[in-house]
Amino acid sequence: MTNIDLGRPLQGDVVDLILDDHRRFEALLRDLRDSSQDRDAVRRAFATLHVAHAEAEERHVYPKLQRKDAVDEDEAEHGVHEHAEGNAALLAVLELSGTDTQAFDDAVEELARVVNHHLTEEELTILNPAREEVGPRVRADLGVLFAEERNAQVDDDCGRVDNVRRLVEDARRRGLLEDDED
Repeated sequence: MTNIDLGRPLQGDVVDLILDDHRRFEALLRDLRDSSQDRDAVRRAFATLHVAHAEAEERHVYPKLQRKDAVDEDEAEHGVHEHAEGNAALLAVLELSGTDTQAFDDAVEELARVVNHHLTEEELTILNPAREEVGPRVRADLGVLFAEERNAQVDDDCGRVDNVRRLVEDARRRGLLEDDED
């Protein structure tokens, strides 16, 4: 677990909740790059938020947006693929013993590249259609489901290295990751 505040939303427009987490990811990535921070605590917090957020999106948000025809199957699958890439890059950061090495800096740079690409793409191709095609009541109902799943994942310490490793192995089995990606 982490003592870094990841927020604990209970409700809200799902688009706003997702965007709030996106801003948290950006802040945590800044802290991961900052050698004066407790980078080990930051990477644990980032791991927890990344897994909780992705699981909540995949279980509730993407399927509902598909059913509402706000996103198509390819866009939803692409989001799942990018979550898997994020988990793989995250695992590389988590498995490093030290946080003051060039290897750590390189792994953080790759994590930031993968995650920032996903945030941008998701905001353009998933969240914009969600705003335009899905009514406020559905977005609010989806916000509750997203928050409940996200918080349950956080409570389960979903960012543990063994859990992230399991998620990456599962993604590889499902063909979401290339074998040479680490």
